[in-house]
Amino acid sequence: MQIDMREEADITVCRIKGDVDINSSPNVRKFFENIIKEKKKKVVVDFSEVNYVDSSGLATLVEILKKMRVYGGKLKMANLSERVLGLFEITKLDKLFDIVNGEAVKNFE
Repeated sequence: MQIDMREEADITVCRIKGDVDINSSPNVRKFFENIIKEKKKKVVVDFSEVNYVDSSGLATLVEILKKMRVYGGKLKMANLSERVLGLFEITKLDKLFDIVNGEAVKNFE
């Protein structure tokens, strides 16, 4: 699992490559600690190269979202595969997260 980050104007775009599971969740959490510490207001997580997310991955993403909301940060999930989107829908997390298709940077509020 690898995460690449780039800045586009005032938006931080993070592209995850690989599965987000019990093995990689601690790395995802650690990566986002700096984003949260810097209080980045607008963050997009690009899932275009993620094929699988397990329950520990979902828990980590919820934790990140909650921490960002404390300081008014917004988190968008972009380009989820049908399989990953289905998991968000089954767990009703599609109601919690802002999930978008395509280039989320252009549509950030």
